[in-house]
Amino acid sequence: MAETLFGMVLGFVATAIGLPVFFTLLKMLGFYTVVEERTCRVYVLFGSVVAELREPGLNFLWPKLGWRALIVHWVGRVHVVDLRLDQQYLRSLAVNSEEGAPMGIGVWYEMYVSDPVRFLFENADPRGSLAANVSNATVRSLSNMKLSDMLESRHTMSRTVRAEVSPQSHAWGYKLGSVYIRKVHFRDTEMIRQIEEKVVNRLRQVTSAIRQDGANQVSIITSTADRQAAVEFAKAAALRPQIVGAALRRIGEDPEVLNVMFEVLELQRLMASNAAVTLVPQEPTGGGLIGQLLAARGVPEPVKGR
Repeated sequence: MAETLFGMVLGFVATAIGLPVFFTLLKMLGFYTVVEERTCRVYVLFGSVVAELREPGLNFLWPKLGWRALIVHWVGRVHVVDLRLDQQYLRSLAVNSEEGAPMGIGVWYEMYVSDPVRFLFENADPRGSLAANVSNATVRSLSNMKLSDMLESRHTMSRTVRAEVSPQSHAWGYKLGSVYIRKVHFRDTEMIRQIEEKVVNRLRQVTSAIRQDGANQVSIITSTADRQAAVEFAKAAALRPQIVGAALRRIGEDPEVLNVMFEVLELQRLMASNAAVTLVPQEPTGGGLIGQLLAARGVPEPVKGR
């Protein structure tokens, strides 16, 4: 039992240590290598490129390099080139418009390595050279443009810069992707202030014009409404006598209604005049107010008919 346990421990230790060492030796002897996704391995031996591996995954070197695979890791060099998409932004590249205005242009572009061998050996600093090429192409192709075109046609400017840069970037192993003019701005602060003043003044003029136009429209609407109202009131005033006359004519056809109406009107005028009104009760015997006053003073009432 002890021997079995010892054998298991020994086998585990041998597997845990021996397998990594074994595969490391195979790798050092150039038997195989692993290429990661979006990377490339360039093998250089005695100053010459002997292999270029782009296929991701497990690659066996002996069928490709032959006897050179045994020594390429010892006396040669292996360059791992990143093939992933990269991007860079160049800020405020100085150009002048056709009118002489100093302008700044921000250029964003993306690129990736299309030829690893040229990328490694054609240029000592391909990324810096590409940035300088993009900068020079931007200044060369976009200078002396009209200021209005420079502020409005960014898509055309982007295509122009890309057409200028692409051929040279291929020679350095780079392939240029999209190029986009992200920002166009004024570099002279005094010019910026003057433009801001012009914009502010123009906005004030436009605001004043809009306000005045609104006031004029309101005035036109008001005057039109007043005129139409005056016309309608005049029509109503012209029709009022006719309507009142027709109503009085219909009322006059019935004498009782006519008398009641005049009594009501008389009472309304009395109430409206604020005059003192004395109400005398009606005598049931027919003596009247004078008889009552004489009876109250002791004077005989005059005989009727004398």
